Amino acid sequence: MLENTFNWLLDQQLLISLLILSLLVLERYSLKWLNANFVYKLWLMLPITLLLANMPEHFKPLPNNVISTMLISPKQGFSTTISISWVLVYSAIFSILALTAIVVHLRFINQLRLTNLDDKVLIDAHPDMQLLQSSAVSTPMVIGLFSNQLVLPTAYTQHIDSTALTLIIEHEKVHIKRADNLFNALALMATLLIWFNPLAWLGYMNFRRLQELSCDEKVLTNKTTQQRILYSKALINCAANSRAGLIAYSHYGDKNTMLQRLNQIKHTGNSSMIAKGALLIFAAGMISSFAIAKQPEAISKVQAISPIMRIEPLYPIQAAEQGISGSVVLKYDISPAGKTQNVSVVNAKPERVFDKEAKKALMQWQYKPSNSGFKDVLVQLDFAIDSNYKSEELIEKVTVAAK
Repeated sequence: MLENTFNWLLDQQLLISLLILSLLVLERYSLKWLNANFVYKLWLMLPITLLLANMPEHFKPLPNNVISTMLISPKQGFSTTISISWVLVYSAIFSILALTAIVVHLRFINQLRLTNLDDKVLIDAHPDMQLLQSSAVSTPMVIGLFSNQLVLPTAYTQHIDSTALTLIIEHEKVHIKRADNLFNALALMATLLIWFNPLAWLGYMNFRRLQELSCDEKVLTNKTTQQRILYSKALINCAANSRAGLIAYSHYGDKNTMLQRLNQIKHTGNSSMIAKGALLIFAAGMISSFAIAKQPEAISKVQAISPIMRIEPLYPIQAAEQGISGSVVLKYDISPAGKTQNVSVVNAKPERVFDKEAKKALMQWQYKPSNSGFKDVLVQLDFAIDSNYKSEELIEKVTVAAK
């Protein structure tokens, strides 16, 4: 399972990197013509494109005319070899990163020492939201994934004008309404899954920045110039008083993001419908091209499967000692890079005797790279304790004729 997941993630890196790079360019050069909320929503392209590019093919008969076979005999010594598995290395690093993120988050929440807000006027003004306060923070923030709570600095009245405070609370309520904390957690988890791709980390930071710009845009829609000025001053004040340790939880403390937010406030409301329309058409075309590229090739264009390396399975010690022979039929896919994926046992005789070693070896096979890879390839591995063993055909061969 881990091997298949790891191989699938590797196969998706080019597509993921291209999409993230496109979104990074959009944020860098197009916010003057496309509002931040529009660009932020374009992040939906990433999961949609991945879904379309990996849609399962329609069920069809197995296309193999010939099932390749390999004969395995217990000629190799029964010695145990130790090798580094990159899947285990990947899994270990992912686990460490995920555990670190969880521990740091829980530790931060514990250090907040939250207390109920004692401002009755503010509480009555926002009855739909739980308001808390903490002396450990200097900027407003929303905590919680499913049950959101707004945390305000204990001395917020000393640093934030009442009008500006209303706008900032409105900003945080947009986060709560959109369940941004939950999506941030999912985005972070997705980033940790592909921790080896530097563009993924840049993309995560881009996603968080656009999220803040989008919230600012929603808050300042139809607001007066004076209100925008007060809001901008409040952001500057929050940035000036922010603690470095809060940057992971609030973009008020990120000076670069704050500068971008202030610049974007000047352009709020200025967007080109022509630019949006052109970009949507381009995005739709891009998604369609990725989906079409994943469609199975015509039978007449199927390339020959060319193996480069085949690792012979080890003969199970217990089967060799008991003189057991048998066969295993395996089905697998070959990625465009030539790696085997989705290895599964179709049939085995006797059952569960040779399956483990057969799958373990097949996962290491290498094939010549192809344009789109191959699906549902079959191979029968015959484990023979002596030369007199006659294998059976464990699966019916189906011939699919082109019409």
